[in-house]
Amino acid sequence: MNENRIQQVLEIEKQAQEIHETAIREAQQLPILAEQESQAVIEKARGAAQKEARELIANAQAKDETDRILAEAEKKNHQVEALAMSNFDRAVNYILDRVIGKE
Repeated sequence: MNENRIQQVLEIEKQAQEIHETAIREAQQLPILAEQESQAVIEKARGAAQKEARELIANAQAKDETDRILAEAEKKNHQVEALAMSNFDRAVNYILDRVIGKE
């Protein structure tokens, strides 16, 4: 009976030693896993920030292009108006000349 108890105690000590060693291995892995997870979070945040930066740059460039196109259209519009006004004056003079009978 005493030998049976000794065997049980030895088995329990062996199981306790295995549990202790497993706990130590897992504890040693925790900093590595934490580092890997933190790197993954950092990479994810970096990717999101880069994507947002690209979108902001694209939007800014699109706004600049829109502003340039509007300025160019406005310039052409002024040129057309000026040309129309000069043609209008010539047309009025032509009609007046025709009515008066100069031609």
